[in-house]
Amino acid sequence: MALRRTLCVSMLVAASPASAAEDFIKGVYFQTQELCAQAKKDTLQTLIDAGNVILSADGLQSVEYNCEFVQVTKATRSPSWAVTAICQEPGFLFPDVLSITQMNATQIDIVSVRPTADEGEQAGNGGSYYLCDGVSLP
Repeated sequence: MALRRTLCVSMLVAASPASAAEDFIKGVYFQTQELCAQAKKDTLQTLIDAGNVILSADGLQSVEYNCEFVQVTKATRSPSWAVTAICQEPGFLFPDVLSITQMNATQIDIVSVRPTADEGEQAGNGGSYYLCDGVSLP
């Protein structure tokens, strides 16, 4: 009986896809390339204190806002991931589901399922982010 359980568990592990986190985004990303240049010149904390959003494999971070990525699933046919996140801001906690797509070596696009208040307004967790080489999280 124990051998059967071990065999079943081994088969499940072998059949499971490689960890999505292995292929997930690397580095620190900002919403503009200008913010990246500023982060290299100033400090990362200066940009955070100014309210800018930073994207990393851990999630989205800002001074009073963050989204922790709690589950990452890699797409099989594109350089994309489906991500479940728990987001919070002062006095408010909510879930979000995001699609994250590697557009090229330095750009990632994010689409959130959260509706916006105004049709012209960009979704809070959506948009393009640009890799900032040489900048790392503290």
